[in-house]
Amino acid sequence: MPAGRIYLDHNATAPLAQGVREAVCAALELQGNPSSIHKEGRAARAMVETARQQVAALAGVPASRIVFTSGATEAAAVALTPEISARGAKQFDRLLIAGGEHPCVREGHRFAAENVAQLPLTPDGTLDLSALASALDAAGERRAVLALQAANNETGVIQPVRQAADMVHGRGGIVVCDAVQALHRVDENAISLGADILFFSAHKMGGPKGVGALALANPALEIDAPLLRGGGQERGLRGGTENLAGIAGFGAAAACALENREFEAKRQAALRDAFEAGLRQRFPEVTIFGASAPRLPNTSAFAIHGLTAETLLIGLDLDGLALSSGSACSSGKVKPSHVLESMAVPPDLARCALRVSLGVGTAKHDIENALEIIGCVADRIAARRMKPAA
Repeated sequence: MPAGRIYLDHNATAPLAQGVREAVCAALELQGNPSSIHKEGRAARAMVETARQQVAALAGVPASRIVFTSGATEAAAVALTPEISARGAKQFDRLLIAGGEHPCVREGHRFAAENVAQLPLTPDGTLDLSALASALDAAGERRAVLALQAANNETGVIQPVRQAADMVHGRGGIVVCDAVQALHRVDENAISLGADILFFSAHKMGGPKGVGALALANPALEIDAPLLRGGGQERGLRGGTENLAGIAGFGAAAACALENREFEAKRQAALRDAFEAGLRQRFPEVTIFGASAPRLPNTSAFAIHGLTAETLLIGLDLDGLALSSGSACSSGKVKPSHVLESMAVPPDLARCALRVSLGVGTAKHDIENALEIIGCVADRIAARRMKPAA
């Protein structure tokens, strides 16, 4: 059995990236409030604005359009509101949510329930564009907001944001894009995606926990209803003294991600493919969810028929392998995935789903050892089932 633990749950949270610890420590040493006009305050403000530029470079928007928040959940709640103005046009009154969206989108918006519609995914895990067209037709003259991930956090499937945005824009709507898993892993940004508003989370890309951002990519849009009112910080959308250490760490993580993205995408895709090849060799009956669609290079969602996720996760953890059964933001519970349900995956198979997500620190020997551990745990489970009752 391999010695030491193997961490393959980077979609849940990633270890600190290069330079992040130093940036956080440097921020903690500053005395000034970023809103103060004296020398100490100006130094703190300069640190915030440097980080804003670093995050903006990753997002592909002007730095002035970045708004820092406490994380992606808060950012989603700020963005998913009817109270968005677009140069005098009436506010939005319809929210369309793709079936695989994160709980912070499904549960965290500010639309009335009767004005929200869920859209299904295709069996390969992408948004069903024909269902989107029907929903836009049904909306009639009402202006719609579409919430659509750049890439799904559970399956890694890359969503057709550009195609969906073209459809939504043609009907006077906008797209709010959860870019939490994508932009530090694939060569996309606000321009290529065509999204109007994007949001991010620092700790998914190796930054500190507890900090995120909105990118207001469409310059014609303004959010009229902030969640936190106060001193007018962050374009008036996020009152309160800035989390200087978190923001500085976020900026360092974004800069590191942008520098290493192309290399890491190729490297991690090769490791993921090797992992899936090993799974298929050991378990010919394995299902790889979303395998026929474009996916994040680091993510593999799979099910070994007859082995439930709950049973496997316990055994794998005891043997030193950290995986996930899906989103880490579901109260720590192992339960059927709404993503797989929207893909019309049978419930018995969905209960067996696990997710491997790789990161910068993942090496070839981690993949080899992970496959060995999965095989050993599966063998133990099979042996227990075959053991005659006393």
